[in-house]
Amino acid sequence: MEFSEQKLGAVVVVRPGGPLTQNDAEVFLQRFRKAIGTSMGKCVLDASDVSYVDSAGIEALLDLSDGMADLGQGLKVSHVNETLRETFDLTRTASAFEYFDDINAAVRSFL
Repeated sequence: MEFSEQKLGAVVVVRPGGPLTQNDAEVFLQRFRKAIGTSMGKCVLDASDVSYVDSAGIEALLDLSDGMADLGQGLKVSHVNETLRETFDLTRTASAFEYFDDINAAVRSFL
């Protein structure tokens, strides 16, 4: 899995390129945690290229959500497609994340 990062002011936007599955979950966690450390918890997950997640991917997202909660933040996710929303609904994990239609709205939510 490839990642791109973009800094918008004090916020880091992490964009994974592809599905979040068992093969990539640990690398994803490490990359996102590093971004959290460099931005004092001001991170957004841009899910525009994440076509689906498996159970390991959901666990990784829940771990990040818990870590963000420890910093007084929620895990902010933009561009969640219908498949991901349905997966989160079916696994009853939807409430663990803050959803935004676009990156700018997610970034502004830190103000």
